Amino acid sequence: DFLERYAKFVKERLDIEQNYAKQLRNLVKKYSPKRPKDEEPRFTSCLSFYSILNELNDYAGQREVVAEEMAHKVYGELMRYSQDLKAERKHHLQEGRKAQQYLDHCWKQMDNSKRKFERECKEAEKSQVTYERLDNDVNATKSEVEKAKNQYYLRTHMADESKNEYAAQLQNFNGEQWKHFNNAIPHIFKNLQGMDERRTVKLGETYRSFAEAERRVIPIVSKCLEGMVSAAKAVDERRDSTIVVESFKSGFDPPGDFPFEDFSQNLSRTGSDGTISNTPKGDRDRDGGPGSRPDPKHATSKAKNKLWLFGKKPKAPSLEDFSHLPPEQRRKRLQQRIDELSKELQKEMDQRDALNKMKDVYEKNPQMGDPNSLQPKISETICNMEKLRSEIHKNETWLSEVEGKQSSRGDRRHSADNHHHTPQGRESPEGSYTDDTSQEHHTPHHRSTPFDDEFDDDDPLPVIGHCKALYSFDGQNEGTLVIAEDEVLYIIEEDKGDGWTRARKQSGEEGYVPTSYVEITLEKNSKGAVTYI
Repeated sequence: DFLERYAKFVKERLDIEQNYAKQLRNLVKKYSPKRPKDEEPRFTSCLSFYSILNELNDYAGQREVVAEEMAHKVYGELMRYSQDLKAERKHHLQEGRKAQQYLDHCWKQMDNSKRKFERECKEAEKSQVTYERLDNDVNATKSEVEKAKNQYYLRTHMADESKNEYAAQLQNFNGEQWKHFNNAIPHIFKNLQGMDERRTVKLGETYRSFAEAERRVIPIVSKCLEGMVSAAKAVDERRDSTIVVESFKSGFDPPGDFPFEDFSQNLSRTGSDGTISNTPKGDRDRDGGPGSRPDPKHATSKAKNKLWLFGKKPKAPSLEDFSHLPPEQRRKRLQQRIDELSKELQKEMDQRDALNKMKDVYEKNPQMGDPNSLQPKISETICNMEKLRSEIHKNETWLSEVEGKQSSRGDRRHSADNHHHTPQGRESPEGSYTDDTSQEHHTPHHRSTPFDDEFDDDDPLPVIGHCKALYSFDGQNEGTLVIAEDEVLYIIEEDKGDGWTRARKQSGEEGYVPTSYVEITLEKNSKGAVTYI
């Protein structure tokens, strides 16, 4: 009974371990990232937490190992041993019952012989009394006396036989009783005692197995805990903050100083009025200062809608060209997609080459295969290549667009500010930094184009050179200029390193053309020429 009670205890314990492991795994699954691996955050705090989840999952596995060890080596062993023990105990009890039944049988035989002997003795005594009475009776005949005498001898003889039989049965019973109490029963009790001692030993072994099931996993559990500690030590606040900066930097230049707008130029002044400088501080700073001023209206509206930290974060739509992202992040995403598409294109090209080689082998050796069977696969591969090339071209167009924006945004406006060609309305703080969208609509030249949104300035930029078109350019993107081969254009803004040069046609139309498509000649001392760093 105690063995079965302990087995029940082990069963409940392993159930607890299994439920604990199951709950741990469910917890890990609940808090594990649902996104694909390539979209996982690279923050050390997040990576450490996911490492802790992995270690906890391994820890849960070790709890399952503990439960499995207890189920097989403790509970299962106890249940098997309990069945064997019950069978052995039943056998010993049956042996004791048989010995007792045999002893009872011997006692009954002895008792029967004793009762028979007692009856025969009483009958013999009666026949003796009858014989003596007839023998002394003078009236009794001789035949009656002889008959009584014979009856007396017969009963005496039967009493003697019963006595002998009783003596034999008594001797036999005493022998069997001695064997029963000195051999059979002690042997049975000895077997039961040995069985109980083996049960006690088995309990001790299972106690040890119960502890060993958990002690064996302690080194692995310790490694899991050490892994959690290592993950905690791997948290790097500097790296995480750097990742945040790299992930959310906009690529915009900070706004520069506002220029001084002199509305008193038409007033008549005396010589003493010359104390007021006609060159505002902002202009002096821009002539030699390190910062260039982008269009505050453009930068603020973009920052307000996308990057402003303290405003309400808008819902970013899932756009194919990533136009909902800041320029720097958009450029990274587009470059990543182009790299992935290029790898896929290379795989398709390798597959096409392999299929063509196989086709050549089949054509030279028709017994190896039918070359026409490869044509559908080749056509499919070529179709996939065309699709990938189209996708790459489309993403490269978007990439050139965003790179053109980033590289030329601040410097173009800097050039315009240095020569006072920025319209008055665009410099109005009320129209630049207000959150009121109705005021933004009144800004005359605020347009979003792939390259610039200030082509319609009231005062055109000065000419700093001219160029001759080496090739024709269709100018499909907004903000670009359509040119014909050998056409002569005016240069109004140099290439800033993004591969685009701002030019003006003789008709006055302005836009950007690929630098590699034109032959540029700059005027060395032209008014308005600006050196960019």
